[in-house]
Amino acid sequence: MSRRLMPLAIAGAFLLGGCSTLNNAVDSINPFSSSAPKMSPLPALSADTQTVRSVWSQGVGKAGGAMFSPAVVGDAVFVADQKGGVYRIEAGRIVWKVDAGQALSAGVGADIHMVVVGTAKGGVLAFDAETGKALWQSQVSSEVLAAPAVSGEGVAVRSGDNRIFLLDARDGARKWMYERPMPALSVRSVGAPVFADRYVFAGFPGGKLMALSLANGAPVWEGAVAQPKGTTELDRVADIVSPPAIDGTQICAVAFQGKVACFDMAQGGSMIWSRDLSSARGLVLDGRYLFVTDDDGVVYGLDRLSGSSLWKQDKLRRRNVTAPAVRGNVVAVGDVEGYVHFLSREEGAFVGRFKTDGSAVRVPPQLLGNSFLTQSSGGDVRAIEIQ
Repeated sequence: MSRRLMPLAIAGAFLLGGCSTLNNAVDSINPFSSSAPKMSPLPALSADTQTVRSVWSQGVGKAGGAMFSPAVVGDAVFVADQKGGVYRIEAGRIVWKVDAGQALSAGVGADIHMVVVGTAKGGVLAFDAETGKALWQSQVSSEVLAAPAVSGEGVAVRSGDNRIFLLDARDGARKWMYERPMPALSVRSVGAPVFADRYVFAGFPGGKLMALSLANGAPVWEGAVAQPKGTTELDRVADIVSPPAIDGTQICAVAFQGKVACFDMAQGGSMIWSRDLSSARGLVLDGRYLFVTDDDGVVYGLDRLSGSSLWKQDKLRRRNVTAPAVRGNVVAVGDVEGYVHFLSREEGAFVGRFKTDGSAVRVPPQLLGNSFLTQSSGGDVRAIEIQ
């Protein structure tokens, strides 16, 4: 397997050929194997770093092999675990917990009305956000790997065979489905769809970012984030496997073995800029900058209007670093040893660090008030504040 594919496999994504997973060379891409490239040691912190504290923490079930990300709605935090637990947490206290009655593979999507999770058999389960009462259950074509997106317009679900479904929020009935032809080899995607304006946005194999009509699922425009190239099927994998980032009329996405690119939604998806950078981790926008983690765990700060480099933090290589989150002057990323690293928004220097329960933080931190919210694979849900 190409070395370029190693960080992606470590992150928990897999290459799919048709419907089968390529599992060879698993030992060689295990970060704890003696033959694997060694992760960077924990970077030293300077004496003038900022104070980091845990505001609250709560234990839930383990994630197993799934990628569960908490959803924040106002002061409420919704989380799920692999065994079927779905929780509402407020100020670190469990308000309710329900058992979905089956193993879960993805979640959580939520708004003020409902909480939605997915299963490996293509089940989509909705619960009342206030009480946890089961509302409805629907079915899509294959396993659900990414958290469903929930809005008043419906519930957008991505299945493992790269189809996008829009379900009616009232009863789970299918409104429409969109699918694209699958290449011979692609990355097992965990990129959730995103609602914005009159569209549902999603990235696909082959490096395409699609804007789908909210009304009927028809493609309105597509942006080329990457172009497959190379002589082998492995070399030609160039897939968008993380959610796009949207701020105002600008939408940005990044592709594995491809580029990071930004488009103007107000101009029919015309490209603003692009630059070579491979990532299956993801990116985030704020008012001035774009932050992205590449496949080797290097975190970049870029100018969001031009794509020019502001800084590069390379001391977290091969630590299986998450996509960034940004609040104020701080950028946060998690890693495979359960650390949350805090970087200066302006310079990329380390300004703080916090260790959770020691299990991997595999999903990007979320924003909760003045805190960063994390969920580890071991089930540690925590609000962390840096001052």
